[in-house]
Amino acid sequence: MNRPEISLEFFPPKNIEGTFRLWDTVQALAPLDPRFVSVTYGAGGTTRELTRDVVAAIHKRSDLRVAAHLTCVNATREETLGIARQFKEAGVRDIVALRGDPPKGESGFTPHPDGFAHSVELIEALREEGDFTIRVGAYPDIHPEAATDTADVEYLKRKFDAGASEALTQFFFEAETFFRFRDACEKAGIDKPIVPGIFPVENWKGARRFAEACGTKIPDWVIEAFEAATRDGRQDLLATALCTELCSELLEGGVDKLHFYTLNKPELTRDVCYALGVTPEARLENVA
Repeated sequence: MNRPEISLEFFPPKNIEGTFRLWDTVQALAPLDPRFVSVTYGAGGTTRELTRDVVAAIHKRSDLRVAAHLTCVNATREETLGIARQFKEAGVRDIVALRGDPPKGESGFTPHPDGFAHSVELIEALREEGDFTIRVGAYPDIHPEAATDTADVEYLKRKFDAGASEALTQFFFEAETFFRFRDACEKAGIDKPIVPGIFPVENWKGARRFAEACGTKIPDWVIEAFEAATRDGRQDLLATALCTELCSELLEGGVDKLHFYTLNKPELTRDVCYALGVTPEARLENVA
């Protein structure tokens, strides 16, 4: 089994304590030599300015390649592209272009009257701006708003055709879910990289709530295992083992890149990466 290349996702802090935790996470995981790290938007674009500031700070204070999330929510086209230009001026040329989640309390996405209607329009505009590497989201499990079983694949193809160069998937619990999606994408003529999103489960209740909200299917055996492990105080041990096994199956199936959703908590991600052979020592071996 070959060592994978990894990338990491962080989110902007909401307070001083969160700021320290973010920087502790960056420092803990930077020695793993990620391809890039990304910084999210909050639901409804609520952390737009924080995301911009965190992206600029990580870019300035580390040697990490940073990708900024950019969404279509609650902003005009010019406001959204203005943020993108600020990223460019700061030296950040990687964008994760997303439609974005609706603001809290709203049941669905409503475009701003002068904004982008969906992510494809955003991708097209970023391509016209030039000099951006554009990544997008993908959904191995059917997105809650998908009209048909094939809609997610069809829409991903539109994103690539619009100018995206790579997709990062929503997380999932079984490798077969990703392989099935990858096969469907290949059948549809998609030949660009689709990187599986990996979610080490630090908090089972939160993870289950998040999975249900975004349409990620949770196998019964996963529910039973985590409920038993939570009762026995073995949740972290189980999370590390299951996540490592999932990643190993993906690598054996031909995957060479993994994208980790860290939740600004480095321990589980670091432990899984170590188990896969992604260590600071491995980085030094690659440099040598």
